[in-house]
Amino acid sequence: QVQLVESGGGLVQAGGSLRLSCAASGRTFISYGMGWFRQAPGKEREFVARVSWSGVVTDYSDSVKGRFTISRDNAKNTVYLQMNSLKPEDTAVYYCAARHISSSEYHYWGQGTQVTVSS
Repeated sequence: QVQLVESGGGLVQAGGSLRLSCAASGRTFISYGMGWFRQAPGKEREFVARVSWSGVVTDYSDSVKGRFTISRDNAKNTVYLQMNSLKPEDTAVYYCAARHISSSEYHYWGQGTQVTVSS
């Protein structure tokens, strides 16, 4: 079982930056690939970024590539999402998720943190 708690959301002007954090419980953090997803009002949840258990392999949606960076600190059981050059269309609730390395699905989700980008 993995419990995830996101933090770092807030209100920022367009062009600004935020860093989201996701703290994971448990001692098997390295057994999980981690991802960030987001859901805007009236829209379906969408993939944002993911990172492998080692932190070496990352992947991004086209909409955030070059602006967002995902990373993890396995010593701190934490995954981060650095968001730069934010746009109003990045406004959403951002969710952290964990996927066991033996699975293709994300089974564990955080409660979400709100990111609002004003124009």
